Amino acid sequence: QVQFVESGGGLVQPGGSLRLSCTASGSIFGITAMGWYRQVPEKKRELVASITDSGVTLFGDFVQGRFTISRDNANNTVFLKMNDLQPEDTAVYYCNGRIRTSRWGIVNSYWGQGTQVTVSS
Repeated sequence: QVQFVESGGGLVQPGGSLRLSCTASGSIFGITAMGWYRQVPEKKRELVASITDSGVTLFGDFVQGRFTISRDNANNTVFLKMNDLQPEDTAVYYCNGRIRTSRWGIVNSYWGQGTQVTVSS
């Protein structure tokens, strides 16, 4: 199957920055897109940012230019650089990959375990 290793979460003061990374491994034939979602208790998981294998990016409306996403296709890794973090950005951040595990298989969505981001003074 597919596994993710997520890193970079933690505690940061308002206005600070963090860089999240996520590496996928396992039975991977191809990855069409990777990205990050976030969730707080009692709310739906929401898109933070995603990037396709050709470099097309998509961001949640709340990002407003503060975050950038990049991808290392050769190493199945996605990076999320978050600047000007605010308390409302506090959430568990989940890595997501849309992955084909065989040449003729369909693309499925896979999730990491999540990493906590806390923005507080």
